[in-house]
Amino acid sequence: MTDSPTPLAEAGGLLTIDLGALRANYEEIARRVAPARVAGVVKGDGYGIGLVPAATALWEAGARQFFVALLAEARALRAALPEAEIFVLNGLFAGTEAVYRDAKLRPVLGSVPDVARWRDFCADIGEPLPAAVHVDTGMNRLGLSPSEAIGLAEGRQELGFPIALLMSHLACADEPDHPLTAHQLEDFRAVRALFPDVPASLANSAGAMGDATLHFDLVRPGIVIYGGRPRNDLAPLRPVARLDLRIVQLRHVHEGETVGYGGAHTALRPSRVAILSAGYADGIPRLAGASDLRPGAEAVVAGRRCPLIGRISMDLLAVDVTDVPEDGVLPGDWATLLGEGLGLEDLARHSHTIDYEILTSLGQRFHRRWT
Repeated sequence: MTDSPTPLAEAGGLLTIDLGALRANYEEIARRVAPARVAGVVKGDGYGIGLVPAATALWEAGARQFFVALLAEARALRAALPEAEIFVLNGLFAGTEAVYRDAKLRPVLGSVPDVARWRDFCADIGEPLPAAVHVDTGMNRLGLSPSEAIGLAEGRQELGFPIALLMSHLACADEPDHPLTAHQLEDFRAVRALFPDVPASLANSAGAMGDATLHFDLVRPGIVIYGGRPRNDLAPLRPVARLDLRIVQLRHVHEGETVGYGGAHTALRPSRVAILSAGYADGIPRLAGASDLRPGAEAVVAGRRCPLIGRISMDLLAVDVTDVPEDGVLPGDWATLLGEGLGLEDLARHSHTIDYEILTSLGQRFHRRWT
């Protein structure tokens, strides 16, 4: 068990990260997609749970290829995992080529200028360094167009560096039977045929949980490994993150009084309200709060689900604990926002967002514990 430097006594919340569950989720995906390999996607600070702890746990579970978004993430990861194959997704920034060489990193080349820059760098240093190539098949975000990929294939003898991976990214795999997925698969197969000797990767979390035709040689699951739900029709795997918030104060609110900014919530009965030490500065979405017009998210207090009431403020939020026995909750106790049956999808649904945003937004003011 490892704890963050922030003392628990000084923190408003405790974020507990179950690395055993992370490893188990990885192993479950690996079982489902075999013989395809499973990469460790650890961008966004390991989806918010910590880059190095997440990557180390996934390495122990068998991951050997890793994906990050930025070069700074890759450098931190290289220091922790000297033998890993590390791909950097967000393009090759001009002037960073030598950093990739020195740290033995793989840029993911997503444009013709990216390819040219890497080709010229390899020629200048006289060393053919591997890189991945990203082909756009319908996301219209990053990647060479199919016609640009054809040109790359035709000039491959003069390319000057080996292609370590051919990849694309699914746009709608979280919606079963979405027609764009079939179109992307068809286009990716056509491009892959131009590079038959290069390992191929298409599937994200939803794709990894879908048809085996999407798996190719390497799948890149993210949120499903971290306990989120990649598709609405699938149950999540084991939860990885638990969030407990400290109860700062208990208040008695009269019927007809309001709670929080804007007087958005009006008590319909004499109520007891627990004030918790966290808010939107900690990544708790403002939309998780409640008003007289709509319910908010829930927290578990003394074993009971209790509704959040009023607006979420920067550092505080309110929970109606009227139905908890008076001797069952005291200042200094903890309320659970994630855990005890409340998953990422529950908080995301009430916040009108997605599991990804909830997990990656959880703030650094919490005391963090990796188990």
